[in-house]
Amino acid sequence: MAEYKLKIPNWPEDERPREKLLKYGPSKLSDAELLGIIICKGTQEKTAVDLGRELLMKYGNLRNISTRSVFEYSSIKGIGEAKAAMLASCFEISRRSQSQPETHRVIFKKSEDVASYYIPLIGSLKKEVFKVALLDGANKLIRGVTVSEGTLNTSVVHPREVFRDALIEATAGVVLIHNHPSGDPMPSEDDIKITKQLIEAGKIFGIKVFDHIIVTRDSYKSFVDEGLM
Repeated sequence: MAEYKLKIPNWPEDERPREKLLKYGPSKLSDAELLGIIICKGTQEKTAVDLGRELLMKYGNLRNISTRSVFEYSSIKGIGEAKAAMLASCFEISRRSQSQPETHRVIFKKSEDVASYYIPLIGSLKKEVFKVALLDGANKLIRGVTVSEGTLNTSVVHPREVFRDALIEATAGVVLIHNHPSGDPMPSEDDIKITKQLIEAGKIFGIKVFDHIIVTRDSYKSFVDEGLM
């Protein structure tokens, strides 16, 4: 595609990303054009599509871009907080939509069900996030709760925080979930220590810990499947 220096409204109509999408569908647009539509407005020197290209040049592909923070988007000259927020919200919508089943009823019967739900949500994040899935007596997901963000240790993942919402919701059991930004889903010694501590706390509260799932962008490990609990 020819590279234009004019502002997008002055491009030939069939080359303007928004008009092109409306006429031919989103699948006909390049990654840079799709990003340009989200970014919406460029600068005096660059079009929105140019800014999309810069993101692709810096991070390689859409998948890598989707894992970046608002601060990192804003590091591109011409992408301020508002445009960065738009990018972050679009990628978050994508993650959530991938994790949601066709029906509203989410049931976790096995570790694969949990992994399929949470990998799109947190598997590609660059920081560790610890979540708790609250389940009713039929293993239906009541809701998920974020307990901590950042490097996990026993002082951060405290039983009080893990089970507080579970007690409020009269939860039958919980599944622990966190991600490994390194891409290696194998449990660390800290992961094992935290899990043992939470299992014992769950016994005191009368809430069963069904499993602990560690996810990455494309894989997972289950404590139950690995015989660790």
